Amino acid sequence: MRFHLLLLPLALAACASAPTADGSQATPPGSTAAAPDATLLPAYHWQLTQATDRSGQRIDALFVRPDKPLQLDFGSDRLSVRNSCNGMGGSYRIANGQLVVGPMMHTMMACADPMLNRLDSLIGERLSSRPAIAITKHGDTPQLELRTASGDTLVFTGVPTPQTRYGGPGVTEFLEVAAQTVPCRHPLMPDAQCLDVREVHYDANGLKTGTPGKWRPLASIEGYTHPAGVRSVLRVQRYDVKHPAADASAVAYVLDMVVESEIVKH
Repeated sequence: MRFHLLLLPLALAACASAPTADGSQATPPGSTAAAPDATLLPAYHWQLTQATDRSGQRIDALFVRPDKPLQLDFGSDRLSVRNSCNGMGGSYRIANGQLVVGPMMHTMMACADPMLNRLDSLIGERLSSRPAIAITKHGDTPQLELRTASGDTLVFTGVPTPQTRYGGPGVTEFLEVAAQTVPCRHPLMPDAQCLDVREVHYDANGLKTGTPGKWRPLASIEGYTHPAGVRSVLRVQRYDVKHPAADASAVAYVLDMVVESEIVKH
């Protein structure tokens, strides 16, 4: 499948307030937004849990897939939107208590559900309207609030990233997953099935190199569901688990990307 990149038009919110001296919008009246702790933004996946308009009515059009809420991921200077119709991303900065998002690029795919198709523009318009931004804490759970000048309020709940949960950066590895599972060989789970994996290597040009490692059982890879009869190569992040349970592994693997997959016929 071929993907094309295009610029997502920036849509200014209606009822925008007057610009400040540096050309940005003033914070909407009544807003208590303040610049959030920059270290918190990349430490969490921010999933949309509430969205209301000026009159307090829920914006149902932003909740097309309840099982896959809209998600914002922040890098050092880049914002990504997940679980819309297309993958979206662009630069961002925080200025005067507002989230300032640059032109967003996204893959150009048509989704069968028209409401899902529309989701790209709905979230894009709100992100590009320079919403006021604030982070609050509810116990140990942080919430990110975006408030547009037109009165929309979007609340995202923070889910810790693997790096946050495991206390450090992961190590990138490539694992080949065999088409069929194998017994786990765990004394407490005699009937459990594990993935059958081996490490593979790629050079700087993305070409396979060297000799693959030995096949071994692996209980799970976070974020990966194995389809029976499908051989896959996965890019994963490997993390050391600082305080594993007595019968648990001291290493955790988190799916980063499916590199290739094929149906294996017997």
